[in-house]
Amino acid sequence: MHPIHEKNWEMINTVHGASTSAIIYSISETAKANGLKPYEYFEYLLTEIPKHQDESSTDLLGDLLPWSEKLPEYIRKQKKASEN
Repeated sequence: MHPIHEKNWEMINTVHGASTSAIIYSISETAKANGLKPYEYFEYLLTEIPKHQDESSTDLLGDLLPWSEKLPEYIRKQKKASEN
């Protein structure tokens, strides 16, 4: 393995690291499958969730799912003209 790749994957040498990596990868791939830009989606989640951490309701969670119509447009990939 290339040294850079080894450095990138150092955290996966534990069960917890592998589990965390799998969760992040799953969220990223689900975002892509739903036409979202993964970086922008993660950034949105990481700024929006803390705003609601003191709330006891879980209603917000449905609005944050990758297939939610309530997600902002800037995190959605532009549709190609052939997809319209």
